Amino acid sequence: MAALRDIKRKITAVQKTKQITRAMNMVAASKLKSAQMRMENFRPYAIRFMDVLKSLALRVDPKTHPLLAVREARKIRLICMTSDRGLCGAFNSNILKLTERFIRDKKADGLDVSLIPVGRKGRDYFRRKITAVNAHADVFGRFDMSLAVRIGEDVIPSFISEEYDELYLIYSEFNNVAIQRPVAVRLLPIPSVGLEEEVEPDKRLEYIYEPSEEALLDQLLPMYIRVLIYRALVETAAGENAARMMAMDNATNNCDEMIDNLTLRFNKTRQAAITKELMDIVGGAEALKG
Repeated sequence: MAALRDIKRKITAVQKTKQITRAMNMVAASKLKSAQMRMENFRPYAIRFMDVLKSLALRVDPKTHPLLAVREARKIRLICMTSDRGLCGAFNSNILKLTERFIRDKKADGLDVSLIPVGRKGRDYFRRKITAVNAHADVFGRFDMSLAVRIGEDVIPSFISEEYDELYLIYSEFNNVAIQRPVAVRLLPIPSVGLEEEVEPDKRLEYIYEPSEEALLDQLLPMYIRVLIYRALVETAAGENAARMMAMDNATNNCDEMIDNLTLRFNKTRQAAITKELMDIVGGAEALKG
C-alpha cells in the first residue's frame, strides 16, 4: 500500500505541474500575439531605414560625422540581448553560445572585447567572464523606444570618444513561432562606409541635402543606432514568448505522458496487491478445510 500511495502522490504532483505549464503556455501565447504584432509592424520600417542609411553612408565623406569614422579595430564593444526569465527552451542558450563564440574569435585575433548585456540571463551568465559595461536587466516586461535611447546613450558617446572602435549587436531574430535564430550585426562603423568605389557608376544616386549634410547626419545617425537596437528588442521579446510557449506546450505533453505511465503503473501495482490478497484468502480457506 505504501507503493500505491507513493505513485498516487507522484500522479497528483505531475497533475499540478501540468496545470502550471498549461497556464504559462496560455500566458506566453497571449503575450506573443501583441509582441509579434509590434515586431511585424516595426521590422519593415527598420529594414528600410537601415537601407537608406547604408546608401547615404556610401556617398558622404566619413570625416563628415564622428559616427562614420573608420578606425583600426583594436577594441570591440558588443550588445548581447537575452531574456530576463527562463523556462523558454534553448532560446537563451543559443544566444549565449553565439556570443561566447564571437568573443572567443575576436580575442583570438588580439582584440579587446567589452560587453553590454541586455536581459538578466545574459548579465548573470557573463558576470564573471568578461568586462560588462552598463548592464540592463529586468527590462523586457514592459519597454518602449526610451530603452533603445538609453542603450544608445551608452554606446554613441563612447564611440565618438574612441573608447572602442567597432560596435556589434547579437540578438535572436524572429522567423516564426518555432524558429528564432541568433544573429550578429555590426552597427558601427556602418558596413557600407568607404565602399563607394565598389558601387557601379550607373547605380550611384546623388542626394540633395536640406538643411545641410552635417545637420542631417547629426539627426539620422543616432536615430539609426536607436532604430536597430529597438528592432532587436522587439524581435527578442517576440522570440522569447514564442520559445516559452513552445517549451510549455512540450512540458504539458510530457506531463500527460508521465500521468499515463504512472496511472498504468498504479493499476498494475494495485492489481498485483489485489491478487496477492486473494491468494492469501484462498490459501487461508484451504488451510481451514484441511
